[in-house]
Amino acid sequence: MVTGQWKELLVFAAVFSSAAAALFVIRKVAFGLLSRWARRTETAIGDILAASLRHPSVFWVLATAFYIAIATSNFPQRYVDYGLKAIYAVIVLSITMALAGFTSRALQRSFEKYAIDVPVTGLSKAIVYVFILATGLIIILNSLNISIAPLLTALGVGGLAVALALQDTLSNIFAGVHILIDRPFSVGDYIKIDGGEEGYVADIGWRTTKIKKLQNNLVIVPNNKVIQSVLTNFHLPEKRMSLLIPVGVSYDTDPEKVERVLAEEALVAAGEIPGLLSDPPPFVRFIPGFGQFSLDFTLICQVGEFTDQYLVQHELRKRIFKRFKEEKIEIPFPVRTVHLKRE
Repeated sequence: MVTGQWKELLVFAAVFSSAAAALFVIRKVAFGLLSRWARRTETAIGDILAASLRHPSVFWVLATAFYIAIATSNFPQRYVDYGLKAIYAVIVLSITMALAGFTSRALQRSFEKYAIDVPVTGLSKAIVYVFILATGLIIILNSLNISIAPLLTALGVGGLAVALALQDTLSNIFAGVHILIDRPFSVGDYIKIDGGEEGYVADIGWRTTKIKKLQNNLVIVPNNKVIQSVLTNFHLPEKRMSLLIPVGVSYDTDPEKVERVLAEEALVAAGEIPGLLSDPPPFVRFIPGFGQFSLDFTLICQVGEFTDQYLVQHELRKRIFKRFKEEKIEIPFPVRTVHLKRE
């Protein structure tokens, strides 16, 4: 009897291994054809489909090989039924994973391609993924005649303890959802929070917001801290922003001449310096006005976005300095006049 059982198990293992090996070969050929088709098409549907099916297809191969092995075996019907239920659960779960991955990737590509004004973040993709996965789990439980109500009750009771233990984590998760709904910023915006961290938003995740600084470093800030901070978004209401450049000249200089020279240089530079806009045109204001040792002007111009200001300031200051030398306009040094009173 024991010998017969071992013989049956060996036959089962041999059939399963042979079927799995053949199916993996077929899977490799199929993905090769899919990759070639994806390269020929102009859309990204092929790449999305291949990425979504790559891991779930492994479960399909194993489930199919298991089905072939168990169908050709002489196991008792009770074990066969158990095996078929396990195969059904694996297939439904893997199909759900494939559908969830395909949906999240397709939504992201669609939003990026058509510039849909909806934030695509790690959190939003995870919400879609978890929702579809939860639907698949419910289907599996119903097919196995497992009542969901007791599980929900147990989850409700255990959820209280989990909520207390993971209070900080849940706070950050809800903060991330709040960011997605309220949308104080989106992925790609340049922001600065009152803690001093600033940069481009790289991603909004379950617990943290990732900010990529200009130094190419990544700052990871808890979502809860982000929503409690005073935040400046340099991309809202639009990317364009004003740039103020202070300029001081000698008291011996004609203010009208300074205003004309600064405006001319800025207008010429607007067509030559990347990021400096000509509409609206640059202008000059005699502000702050009378300084302690200089006449203080402010050149006001528009740049395309926050990071354009660095190159614009660099080039404009060089041009202004060169033009001031040509026009004999003096940039004064700090001067103090001391009066000595004799008793």
